[in-house]
Amino acid sequence: MNAGALFQRAATYAAEFRRSVADRAQRPAHDYAQSVAVFSEELPEHGSPADSVLDTLIAKAEPGLHMPTGPRFFGWVMGGSHPAGVAADFLTSAWGQNAGNHVVAPSAAAVEAIAARWLLELLDLPRESSVGFVTGATLANFTCLAAARGEVLRAVDWDVDKQGLFGAPQITVVIGDDAHTTVFSALQFLGLGHDRVLRVATDDQGRMRPAAFSEAFRSVRGPAIAILQAGQINTGDCDDFATLVPIAKSQGAWVHVDGAFGLWAQASPQRRSLTTGAGLADSWATDGHKWLQTPYDCGYAIVRNEMAHRRAMSIAASYLPLPAEGERDPSHYVPELSRRARGFPTWSMIKHLGRDGIAALIDQNCDAAGDLAGRLDAEPGIEIINRVVLNQVIVRFGSGLGDDDADDLTKRTIARLQKDGTAFAAGALWRGRHVMRLSFSNYQTDATQVEIAARAIIEAYRNVRREGGIP
Repeated sequence: MNAGALFQRAATYAAEFRRSVADRAQRPAHDYAQSVAVFSEELPEHGSPADSVLDTLIAKAEPGLHMPTGPRFFGWVMGGSHPAGVAADFLTSAWGQNAGNHVVAPSAAAVEAIAARWLLELLDLPRESSVGFVTGATLANFTCLAAARGEVLRAVDWDVDKQGLFGAPQITVVIGDDAHTTVFSALQFLGLGHDRVLRVATDDQGRMRPAAFSEAFRSVRGPAIAILQAGQINTGDCDDFATLVPIAKSQGAWVHVDGAFGLWAQASPQRRSLTTGAGLADSWATDGHKWLQTPYDCGYAIVRNEMAHRRAMSIAASYLPLPAEGERDPSHYVPELSRRARGFPTWSMIKHLGRDGIAALIDQNCDAAGDLAGRLDAEPGIEIINRVVLNQVIVRFGSGLGDDDADDLTKRTIARLQKDGTAFAAGALWRGRHVMRLSFSNYQTDATQVEIAARAIIEAYRNVRREGGIP
């Protein structure tokens, strides 16, 4: 089969899969063990026709696919991979560009330069900032914190890029108790340690307490990095940037914002009060494959000081061409030399939606979260735990029961909902209690889908309660 026919076959299947996703169970039919069993076979001794391989891949993979592209998938903060971004990503793969260099892939480098400027405008961040196109917020946090590490040590005459951390002055990292786990991973990868931090107490929404933050800095001497959060993974709430950033800056600290999804509140006139002051920071991490709806993988490492960014990330070799004056080399802003051209789907999604479409999508999801929370809260025995300010809802079942009984009821309700498949939600621990966590980040999730999901959740809860003999 020639390439054109093979690509058409894949595209036809993809279109049909996406057409039917809303009508499918919003969960996989196979778990991991079943998927391993389906794929397990001996190493092929001989090749197979490409069309046969494609058909076999589809048949084996589809039962083990989750449905984050579905309108009632609320398990984690995963965007819906909008068709406009997926189509651009198809071309990205077909074009086969290595986006690590501006000479090897001029269009890929150019589209990143324009998309980067658009992102800074959308998120209302300092326009002089540099943007690295990475896999997601995990690597964006890593990249930004690498720049932070270099600059706070440079301020005390230590070149970490040349000398490493052996014998370097100690860096104090100030971070909230409810920071996301990937930030601690980034600190680990950078040699700063995930436990060697100064943790700050948080309130019932996961926001750092300003008084505790200020008190923490009283003990800080020397190089320091403060890590703030836009969008706590359970509650969706944001730190008080307008208060916290000046405190950290007064002590000479570099301020980084982990804003995997919450930073996108900056793009919504209705929600941007949640992130007031975020633009005062030194660096920001966010995702495209969440609220911008690009396909996986796509994230952005944004650093106010471009030279700090480049010093931390630039890769040099004699065979790599140097950029001329005014040229942007993508490899100067990310830790990857070989990578896919993430700028194409980013550019396409911004071009397709525009500023007003992105704001409308964010508001639609946040309104859906508030709507579902209201419907669930009206049911006796269901309690909404968080202040629903963005796109996250955490729910507890069995209000009025003892903690152990409510934990059990919550876990069984989640399991019943997942088995039913009408909607998908996952569980979490919040303040030591089991909760259902609902995340809204799909362009298809509207009021109609909320009504369907609410009925499914309430029905699952009522059935579990009835089976348990709870009046």
